[in-house]
Amino acid sequence: MTKPVVNVAIALLFHQTKVLVGWRAAAQHQGNKYEFPGGKVEHGETPEQACRREVFEEVGIGVQDWHIFDVICHEYDDIIVNLHVFHGQVNAENLENIQSPWTWYTRDQLTKLNFPKANQAIVERLFWQHFIKISAHIQEIETLNPEYLMYWRVDELHVEDLQFLMHLDPTKLARLVVNVDLWHKLPEQIKTQIFTVHFKQSQVMQAQRHDLNIGVRCIAACHDLLSLQKAQHLGFEAILLSPVLHTATHPENNALGWEKFALWAKDCAVPVFALGGLKPEDLAIAQQYSAYGVAGIRAF
Repeated sequence: MTKPVVNVAIALLFHQTKVLVGWRAAAQHQGNKYEFPGGKVEHGETPEQACRREVFEEVGIGVQDWHIFDVICHEYDDIIVNLHVFHGQVNAENLENIQSPWTWYTRDQLTKLNFPKANQAIVERLFWQHFIKISAHIQEIETLNPEYLMYWRVDELHVEDLQFLMHLDPTKLARLVVNVDLWHKLPEQIKTQIFTVHFKQSQVMQAQRHDLNIGVRCIAACHDLLSLQKAQHLGFEAILLSPVLHTATHPENNALGWEKFALWAKDCAVPVFALGGLKPEDLAIAQQYSAYGVAGIRAF
């Protein structure tokens, strides 16, 4: 017997990196579990139109700017669900209009909540480790701290590096970050296991929204307010903001300083990682200035 297929629009609503979550009633399919806002795509609707409607009906607010997050197909015992996932930012003036019982959760807290199985891939993508190590040596991924991501900062893909990647454990590949140009050069079997793609500031400024719809999460490198605003407008899922402090690697670059960093980062709806002259031990200080995490080269 053929299982019915249901198309569902899901909304990920962000405010200062927190995510809006509700509770499914016991009578609902996959009831007594946490959920993101959303519902069935009605006849004649596009998934984005359904997303807008559901958010207005369930949450009580309108969000103007939506970004494609992912499309996830999950097969339950009784039905097949296609989740059309979008994300958008909730501005401060709309916070008081959000209806009960929707609640804001940190990304760390999401991993401890009981969501329907179809939502697990969303939760995994929303959670970011708080540390990013930057290295040109791919072999360092083998001994990488489990709490870290590693941005492999190289421009060329050498044969020996490709051979190394081909035999790398998938759990380690999932914590690897590569530049978008390099990612496009990788064989398909490796590309599908890379979880995060990096854009340099120059690539951010040249990018269009469709450049981010590649099935993986995208992080933007930003060094000024213009690129930070462009990255949010395009729908990047995280930002590397630098340099916070003066660095030996780039002594010619003017440091932002913590006050300017905080001014720019505090209203970002996605995680902002502080980069430049920092050590892993600086995480607590960075978080006091609205950083989600820290990144670095030498001290990491």
